[in-house]
Amino acid sequence: MNIGIIGSGALGSNFARALAKKGMAATISTRRGPESLAPLVAELGGSIKAGTVAEAAAADIVLIAVRWTDLDTALPGLPAWNNRIVIDGTNPVEFLDPNSPDAKDPSNPLAAYGIKAIDLGDRSSSEVFREKVPGARVVKALNHLDVNVLAQPEASGGQRVQFYAGDDADAKQAVRQVLEAIGYFPVDLGSLAVGGRLSQLPFGSLSATNFIKI
Repeated sequence: MNIGIIGSGALGSNFARALAKKGMAATISTRRGPESLAPLVAELGGSIKAGTVAEAAAADIVLIAVRWTDLDTALPGLPAWNNRIVIDGTNPVEFLDPNSPDAKDPSNPLAAYGIKAIDLGDRSSSEVFREKVPGARVVKALNHLDVNVLAQPEASGGQRVQFYAGDDADAKQAVRQVLEAIGYFPVDLGSLAVGGRLSQLPFGSLSATNFIKI
């Protein structure tokens, strides 16, 4: 299976680094165009290439690595998903301008971290996300760890645990194989409604946990 990455920020670029370390091919993209990714592609070597967002979206497995607040501009107009696998690497948070009143809001317990939670009611973020990629098989993964360690799946003599969740068994197995290939120890949390909620930042009970399988 070929892999596409939509978004070249910390999540997308570090996932690409993890793939590149194992010589795995992927197409990474940004709305700024492939040319803007030349320095990153040069750093990562031959297995990672830059493409358009549409080219990345046409892969068999596609990681969505954009901020939650950018989903409605990043996803419309892409090719039909046609039952392909989409990894939801997002979390329902808004990044705050450090000079804005929101960044100093005493009622927001996350203001000190520069974010605030987005209220989705009683639904998990992946349940909402799934509606934005109609026809795709959604797997939640690559969202609960600090993005700065994503390119370091092996640590402390073991493997970092990477949680994943989804409602399609075959899609989950395909994502599991990718996670294993880059060096993670994958742990299945079940359905999107249950497992996605456990791992989503900022309030999931398993979010931001850095377990190591020795």
